[in-house]
Amino acid sequence: MLLKSLELKGFKTFPDKTVLTFHNGITAVVGPNGSGKSNLCDAVRWVLGEQSARALRCTKMEDVIFGGAPGRKPLGFAEVTLEIDNAGRELPCDADTVSVTRRYYRSGESEYRINNSAVRLRDVNELFMDTGLGRDGYSMIGQGCIDGIVSARSEDRREIFEEAAGITRFRYRKEDAERRLAQAEENLVRLHDILSELEGRVGPLKEQAEKAKRYLALAEEKKRIEIGLWVAMLRKSGRVLREQDDKILIAKNQHDAAGQAVDALEGEIERAFQDSNACA
Repeated sequence: MLLKSLELKGFKTFPDKTVLTFHNGITAVVGPNGSGKSNLCDAVRWVLGEQSARALRCTKMEDVIFGGAPGRKPLGFAEVTLEIDNAGRELPCDADTVSVTRRYYRSGESEYRINNSAVRLRDVNELFMDTGLGRDGYSMIGQGCIDGIVSARSEDRREIFEEAAGITRFRYRKEDAERRLAQAEENLVRLHDILSELEGRVGPLKEQAEKAKRYLALAEEKKRIEIGLWVAMLRKSGRVLREQDDKILIAKNQHDAAGQAVDALEGEIERAFQDSNACA
């Protein structure tokens, strides 16, 4: 497993896209103070998932983004891509070359990619676990790091040996499984509490449901009775209306007959009056 290339853009003192290609053998980076040599090491550590700004010689994580220079505006994000030769399949990825990319915005959002596929920080950590190349590995040893290892506590040295022996991955998975189990047990306890609470509410809810059911039945019965009453009233009103129409028709016929009789009498009176005038 060899480093093939390192690409930086907007990371610390590298505002422009910068690509470093590594070949077999020893690669040395030389330059005057302040030329960015240490920033290259920081870039490798950062792209592998380093979360400590102090370990990157920064006050806060936003400091990894190019902050501007005379004639250059500050950038909005920093991005580093590390390309690794995986022909020997040391990494659990079925590809001859594995690229890991990390991008960080001033808003605090982070993006991680493995072979251009979006992943989580956890996926990056698991990819390099037990390889010695991860953020907690010892493939990168800074100044004073050896003294720190020698004077480290037995627990810390044990972690170093576990990383070298390749059992860190299993310990991590065990701790993750234990954490998930503890969380599942907490959820189970909470579910029991909720179940007990719901069981205590079943009785009152059942009583309320029976009352609601009874209310709906009575409301339906009331509606049926009201409809029956309205139908009966409508029928009665129709019958009364028809009777009144019949009475009106009879009265109209009687009125017409009386009018005809009056007209006949007036005609006879008129003729009698004319006859009496003729005799005179």
